[in-house]
Amino acid sequence: MKKLAVFCGSKDGATPIFRQAAATLGTALARHDLDLVYGGSRVGTMGAVADAVLAANGQAIGVLPHFLQEKEIAHPNLTELHLVESMHDRKAKMAELADGFIILPGGPGTMEEFFEVFTWAQLGLHEKPCGILNIDGYYDSLVTLFQQMETQGFLIPEHAAILLVESDPERLLERFRTYTAPRVKTYMNKKQT
Repeated sequence: MKKLAVFCGSKDGATPIFRQAAATLGTALARHDLDLVYGGSRVGTMGAVADAVLAANGQAIGVLPHFLQEKEIAHPNLTELHLVESMHDRKAKMAELADGFIILPGGPGTMEEFFEVFTWAQLGLHEKPCGILNIDGYYDSLVTLFQQMETQGFLIPEHAAILLVESDPERLLERFRTYTAPRVKTYMNKKQT
């Protein structure tokens, strides 16, 4: 594992804890010699995680659609910046570059990015770890929703095991290092043929 994608917000959130958590994760990535792959912005928690990686002498790789660069939100000091045509291209490029995926607190865009890569893992399109860094209980409701999906038969246990949840970045990175993707032949429930 050499590069991790981090999906996070273009805003800082309501309290400083979210920006601090992004910086803590960025420092941890650099300390473990893991390159950051992220949305390429200088604003919000995206900017905080990149700034921390760079301040700790790590590598920060941004992937940004042209239309966002034109709005002057591109981070000016990245190791690499990949400019792409669309948000779809951005997600595809990030998935291509990354060896795993982490979400920090964020909004609908963060959720959409994470659900897509989680679904790809569920379908067997990749075997990369998918983790939630659950800062200050931000994702408690989402974790409960995943449990409800499993309880109600919309998510089989093997797929539920794809989701790694921690509140501490070091523990999450350790789980990533030891992650083995479940061997599931199909996305369908085992009871179906």
